[in-house]
Amino acid sequence: MRKYYIKGKLFGIKFGFFMSGIFLAMASTGAVLLLGALSNRISSRLNMPILFAFLGVGMLLTHFSRYSVSAQYINSLGTVAMAFILFAGGMDTRFNSVKRVFRDGAILATAGVILTALILGVCAYWIFKIPYVAGDYRLNWCLLLGAVISSTDAASVFGILRGRGVALEGNLKELLEFESGSNDPMAYCLTKVMLLVFAGGEFGLGSSIALSIISLAGGAAFGMACGWLGKQLFKIKLEYEGLYFVFIVGLVFLAYGCAELLHVNGMMACYVAGIMLSHLKFNYQRSMTRFSDGVSWLMQVILFVTLGASVDQEKLLDPAVLVPGILLSLVLMCVARPIAVWLCSIGSGRSWKDNCLISWVGLRGAAPIVLATFPLAAHVPYCDMMFSMIFFMVLISILLQGATLMPVARLLGKAKIVADRSRLPLELEVTRATSGSDMFEFIVPEKADYAGKTLAEIRFPADALVTMVRRGEELLSPHGSTQLYPGDGVLIMAPREVMATLAQEYFPDSDYESDDRSQSDWHFPSLHHNQKVKK
Repeated sequence: MRKYYIKGKLFGIKFGFFMSGIFLAMASTGAVLLLGALSNRISSRLNMPILFAFLGVGMLLTHFSRYSVSAQYINSLGTVAMAFILFAGGMDTRFNSVKRVFRDGAILATAGVILTALILGVCAYWIFKIPYVAGDYRLNWCLLLGAVISSTDAASVFGILRGRGVALEGNLKELLEFESGSNDPMAYCLTKVMLLVFAGGEFGLGSSIALSIISLAGGAAFGMACGWLGKQLFKIKLEYEGLYFVFIVGLVFLAYGCAELLHVNGMMACYVAGIMLSHLKFNYQRSMTRFSDGVSWLMQVILFVTLGASVDQEKLLDPAVLVPGILLSLVLMCVARPIAVWLCSIGSGRSWKDNCLISWVGLRGAAPIVLATFPLAAHVPYCDMMFSMIFFMVLISILLQGATLMPVARLLGKAKIVADRSRLPLELEVTRATSGSDMFEFIVPEKADYAGKTLAEIRFPADALVTMVRRGEELLSPHGSTQLYPGDGVLIMAPREVMATLAQEYFPDSDYESDDRSQSDWHFPSLHHNQKVKK
């Protein structure tokens, strides 16, 4: 009995230590998430993406704990994380904005990625022949490195711009968002192609690139189908509203998994599915968009902490990595990316200032580091050196381009200050009962004909209900005698077809988007006439 008592006691002690470790891990994770979220204010002041802080946290963890992460684990985690990140990016993308920049964005996301990879790969091949930098790296190894680092990171770029109340003029913002969201799948395809070429696959480089483009097109088509399926699922009336959030998670896994089983690009499928859902109207759309955005942030935090913990810091400071990493970063920022952007701009009509800013807005983020785990998993020769170089190049990109992005935008005259307008306390969530209505805050234009007039004089359509007026930091309860002035925010609730025409007639500069399938046939009176509204 004493023997069993001692064994039970030892088991209890071991189990206690095990549970203590779990509790410590949970507490540490919570502290990291909270501190990282609070560091947003610091990162915006320093012009550094917030995720850079999480990358540093991961490096500190591995420095003190000597904890290492396997390439297979990072590869699996990165694949899942990128699927959710791209899906959320698609849901945050305005469909009408994509239509305006689709041609230029698609060229940058495909030909631009290929050109960047080729130029950097060839330059890397000659850089490694320089004395003191020399390495036994073949051309296909260098081209693989170029493919891995060829995609940009929109989250880092606009995290800086929006965090400081600055926006890009024209359609540059939409162009860069679309390019960044859609070039990750292209870089993913190109990396897989180069791995096949490196391994001596049956297809040549040209044939493999053609197959990659077909894979991207197939992924986009499958993403459209998944977006349509998502809308049909949200039409189903569920007893518990929380189950709609499960639909989102299931849809991302379904889009990526089925697309890859069909041998098309799963990442492109997730991104396009998100864009489709942002365009189609369905129940609880705003809540689903916020939930998807929150999951995306969580995935990015986990991914960046893990990536920081995966790097060998001693190898990162090795001159064999440090020197070529600096040279390759300069080539990427000052040669490969600008040449690719300028070649892709032929016939686009963009100004040289636009091209200069697009060239500089090429921050590298999580995607290249995740893609660098594919050569690790495939046991490519010198794959550990490639991973360290890619990691170092991402750090330089974040530090150098991130810190100078806003000054460059101001120097080129492409940055404009935008007012920091907090979200209004009222919002209409679309459900089955409100599926035909919408609520939106319009801004009174500077040269509006009705500026200075009262709501009674303006005579908005009878079906348009003005629920609140924002003037500076003050919120006004609207009455017939309430006057509207340029810059006022007018929160209006109305049927969706009325809102579309209202935006066109009264607020032509607004970014309100209606369902394209329900074009309005309403006609409103001129501002100088007092006719009744007719349908």
